[in-house]
Amino acid sequence: DVYSAVAGAVGALYGPLHGGANEAVLKMLARIGNKEAIPAFLEGVKNKKEKMFGFGHRVYKNFDPRANVIRDVAEEVFGLVGRDPLIDIAVELEKCARRDPYFVERKLYPNVDFYSGLVYRALGFPPEFFTVLFAIPRATGYLAHWRESLTDPDVKIMRPQQVYQGVWLRHYPSINVRQPASSDSMWQVAPSNASRRRLAGGSSDVEAHSASG
Repeated sequence: DVYSAVAGAVGALYGPLHGGANEAVLKMLARIGNKEAIPAFLEGVKNKKEKMFGFGHRVYKNFDPRANVIRDVAEEVFGLVGRDPLIDIAVELEKCARRDPYFVERKLYPNVDFYSGLVYRALGFPPEFFTVLFAIPRATGYLAHWRESLTDPDVKIMRPQQVYQGVWLRHYPSINVRQPASSDSMWQVAPSNASRRRLAGGSSDVEAHSASG
């Protein structure tokens, strides 16, 4: 149904690498603090000690054309509501990264998330709303896929393509020489409260049924 389709699509936005990337950019800029700290931050990125959010894209390998548009929108919004000090850090970070061979060779340029969080915050939206705002314009695409799945007679189930990248042939010990399952750390996980309630309810129902019989 349409509700499950949209809910599943919104759920796929979860995390700082996708739907929460603009919020991660804000936290990154706040952590940098000022323009003077940018060179040290970039060195940390090169040494794998820092993560730089808002740069790079799976499709736009040279430059994300949306980044220029949203940067101009940011300046327009700041002209109306006041300038966010983080924008100056963002602009300087972009300049430094685009001059650095490390990022240029890897084709790491600002994407749309680099400036969109600043715009959302300037408009008064809390970070918790960012992923929702990110999803709203994509709802038409979600619904187009949903409608296509209903009208295409060749589509019985929509299944993402999966390409196995692991070891092709792997030897394994026979079952009688394997380690007991109790050594698996997953067995150390305590049951949830919901599981306890179900178990408690099931046992009481059985006792009640036995008593009545």
